[in-house]
Amino acid sequence: MPLSPEVIAWMAQLNKSIGPDTIVRASDIVVAKRFPSGSLALDVALGGGWPGNQAVEVVGNESSGKTYTVLKTIAANQKLDPEFTTFWVAAEHYSPDQAAALGVDNERVVVAPAAQQAEVGLDLMLDALESKLYDCVVLDSFPALIPKEEDEKAMNEAVMATGAKLFNKFWRKYGTASHRNSDGTERPYLLIVINQFRDKIGGFQKFGVPQTTPGGHGKDYAFYTRVKVARDEWITEKRPGLPDPVVVGQVMAYKTTKNKSAAPQQTAKVRAYTRNAPFLGFHRGDYDLGSDYVDMGILFGVVQLKGSWLNYDGQQWQGKDAMKDSVREDVDLQVKLAAEVLEVAADPRKADAILQQAVEEAPRRKRGRSA
Repeated sequence: MPLSPEVIAWMAQLNKSIGPDTIVRASDIVVAKRFPSGSLALDVALGGGWPGNQAVEVVGNESSGKTYTVLKTIAANQKLDPEFTTFWVAAEHYSPDQAAALGVDNERVVVAPAAQQAEVGLDLMLDALESKLYDCVVLDSFPALIPKEEDEKAMNEAVMATGAKLFNKFWRKYGTASHRNSDGTERPYLLIVINQFRDKIGGFQKFGVPQTTPGGHGKDYAFYTRVKVARDEWITEKRPGLPDPVVVGQVMAYKTTKNKSAAPQQTAKVRAYTRNAPFLGFHRGDYDLGSDYVDMGILFGVVQLKGSWLNYDGQQWQGKDAMKDSVREDVDLQVKLAAEVLEVAADPRKADAILQQAVEEAPRRKRGRSA
């Protein structure tokens, strides 16, 4: 049922007196595009990719793959869009060599390498968002920021919660700085904050040490999506002449601990390579897209699995490894498979229909002998 003329007149009056776009119909709001992460499994867990025009947190322990994940996100979006530009607040060191190895074009990344002072770094982020010049704004990482008050005090002088207060102030200013028109006519952005777990002082739990994230509780409400990254296992390669395998990468496990645009508590795993693995066929900075795409295709029924044979788009492979090799080499196959998986994953009815078909086609279990 359409809105009454009185409601329309009331909206028009307020938009004229307060400002355009103050009040709009929900049906007129254009949902911002999603930004791919570089991994199909992670995109599925996120609900189709990182949400546009929102702030997200990537959090984990040291060396879990946080910065690696963000750099791969930038590389994936640069590959799709030749004008994709990033502003990176480097409270920690930005490594151009590592970024390049992960596929990032450093020519399209603007870095603030001396922004370790919290007030400076947070102000630069607000300025970058308000300028509408950047597609992605990254803070790496929040715990590395030093408030001016703390920086000016001696080592034996205590400072309490100054960083958390500043970060909460940042989020109160963030809404105005990041505003985009609801009609989708303005350049969408993605804000990524990298954070790190800390042991929770004074906390107690039955198993292990309780953890928290620096920055206060205000950020937990401000972030639209929060993703936990953890190392699941090492990837090793056996090399001739060496008695022990060489560590060439790691399996990164993700969990969406908060997601306001898709189902939370979703998980994904990605095989990531941190050095060249010639005998496995991977280079430093690679994701194993073959495993990523084939596993997701089977999970959502886009790839038909019958015995040891896999069927997709008129092609047939014997065994998963054969199809994975094809996917790694064929970019067009990657694009088509990813699009179909994301389409099914986004529509529960399609996913349920495919699952029901698989159940019906599966051979019935043999019943036990009757007594």
